[in-house]
Amino acid sequence: MPQMAPLNWLMLFMIFFMTLIMFLVQNYFMKINSMEKKTKIKPKHMINWKW
Repeated sequence: MPQMAPLNWLMLFMIFFMTLIMFLVQNYFMKINSMEKKTKIKPKHMINWKW
């Protein structure tokens, strides 16, 4: 069974690393958008009166 050359290992590592980074960035921005939508739903005209 032939061994992989060091450059092939480096390319394989870079592909997996870039995939991981892209996945994390997408999840980060999806979470920011969902948080903004949740805060906009609250109506601001309601006042709780404390007698």
